[in-house]
Amino acid sequence: MKRARLPLGLSAVGLYLFLYAPLAMVIVFSFNAARHGVAWQGFTTDWYRRLLSDELALSAAKNTLLLGGFSTAIATVLGTLLAFGLSRSGLPGQRWALRLLQLPVFIPDIVFAAAMLLFYSLARQWLGLFELGMSTMVMAHVTFQIPFVTIVVRARLAGLDPSLEEAARDLGANPWQAFRCVTLPLILPGVLAAAMLAFTLSLDDFVVSFFTSGPGSTTLPILIYSSVKRGVTPEINALATLIVLASLAATLSVVLLQRRRRA
Repeated sequence: MKRARLPLGLSAVGLYLFLYAPLAMVIVFSFNAARHGVAWQGFTTDWYRRLLSDELALSAAKNTLLLGGFSTAIATVLGTLLAFGLSRSGLPGQRWALRLLQLPVFIPDIVFAAAMLLFYSLARQWLGLFELGMSTMVMAHVTFQIPFVTIVVRARLAGLDPSLEEAARDLGANPWQAFRCVTLPLILPGVLAAAMLAFTLSLDDFVVSFFTSGPGSTTLPILIYSSVKRGVTPEINALATLIVLASLAATLSVVLLQRRRRA
């Protein structure tokens, strides 16, 4: 057993290097004084200061946060209600509903994005609705966030004793009061973890945002994509570093909330 530990340990180290070395290089070169090339010419934070004065980058950051915030709030509410309904309703066809709910999780982003774009095009043609912009991006993000929220919250509800809700009903609480005063506080860590996961998915998304965006709704991933066409610059490295740090913070928040939920 001891002989197997060394190869397994080396394999794990090699795998983590393969996964995280590119991200580490982006972070390191975001502090490189060189404007072009990969030669190290000294440490600097000028690229981050330039980002603070870049109106295009600030506008993209604002759009990213607005998109993530609005879509996460809507998806969290709808996903939580859907999870509660699937866990407590006992309606016929519930198993098929759960399977259909998992389908968007496995559909490739490019297929989902093309489907949303086609839907918006038909809606504009027939109804004159859904001009591409922030509203269509929010709707598209909500659509792919809801399944993740529902799956996480439903997992929490599966470990909740239904007799607690029944006891609240026996004491005179109506269904809404039982949910608000008993069920929701008990599943709140799972709801918050689902919300953080949804926000992370929105923050990192490029394909769906790119297909459903319109004038004035550029997000940070779209800005990076358009800028990389002209070459990778230190500003792009700095911007990518900030996105990585934001994603890391959201991921750690999800992990901490999940640990609290298990406790």
